[in-house]
Amino acid sequence: MGRKKKGRPVSGILVLNKPLGLSSNQVLQKVKWLFQAQKAGHTGALDPQASGVLPICLGEATKFSQLLLDSDKGYDTTAKLGEIRSTGDAEGEVIKTADVPELSGEQVEEVLKNFRGDVVQVPPMFSALKLDGKPLYELARNGMTAEEAQAIAEKKRRTIQIHELTLNDQRSDELDLSVRCSKGTYIRTLVEDIGNEIGSGAYVSMLHRTHSGPYHSGQMITLEELEALAEEGGTEALDKLLLPPETALPETWPVIELTRAEAEKILQGQAVSTGLTEAPSVQLWAAESGRKQLIGIGRIERGGIRPQRLLQVRLLAD
Repeated sequence: MGRKKKGRPVSGILVLNKPLGLSSNQVLQKVKWLFQAQKAGHTGALDPQASGVLPICLGEATKFSQLLLDSDKGYDTTAKLGEIRSTGDAEGEVIKTADVPELSGEQVEEVLKNFRGDVVQVPPMFSALKLDGKPLYELARNGMTAEEAQAIAEKKRRTIQIHELTLNDQRSDELDLSVRCSKGTYIRTLVEDIGNEIGSGAYVSMLHRTHSGPYHSGQMITLEELEALAEEGGTEALDKLLLPPETALPETWPVIELTRAEAEKILQGQAVSTGLTEAPSVQLWAAESGRKQLIGIGRIERGGIRPQRLLQVRLLAD
């Protein structure tokens, strides 16, 4: 006999403004507790000293978490020139200093253009990437030499995409930048590399995520607002904040409308015959009497609509 799950079977996506000083997991656990949810997951960690868009999936929406993990992100950041720090951000120790040259906007732009498009990055040692099952930051904090750390980091070298990189403001030793990038991009590494190109070094003194997949800062709620709402209106008030799971799905994916009979077959894990063109990813909707209900995602191949990730749903009555 299975163990009864604790909490409510609430489903949806909350767009939270992660506060400074807390880890993404700490925030996740707080939100899960406030909603009294059975299941919750975030969609891409932010460092404790970073703030901004952190979509949190509850219940059935967690089945789409990977889509958001794989999605593009957007950030506002400040690059502090003249210092290189052990962690690449304000938390680290200063390991090197250099004079900051006088820079015109045009000179900064000449540097930034080298960091647009496909960019090769070596992830920072203070990251959650793992080697032999151990996070790099754990290895870095256990007395590893700089040479050993660099050798390990080099093994994790990767190519990422910088879709947009914009200079918003410039001061004598600071650059305010906006970045739109692919998954797996380390802003700390990007800022360090820009600083190295300038010749002064740099670290991240401020980082705020503005976008995560389809979600943006205009949709955010703070943890304080969430706590106040929970105290005033309980879980009923909190549930009104949740976006439906389908908002996580890319709008570019074909929408497949299924009859009730087809939807029932799909929900049983069976394929449904079709003459539609093959597609690696599609949205699956049950359509009945002018109403639509998302039942999951799938693909079309070899003349069949095949389920991939299905929601636990009860089909709408006729």
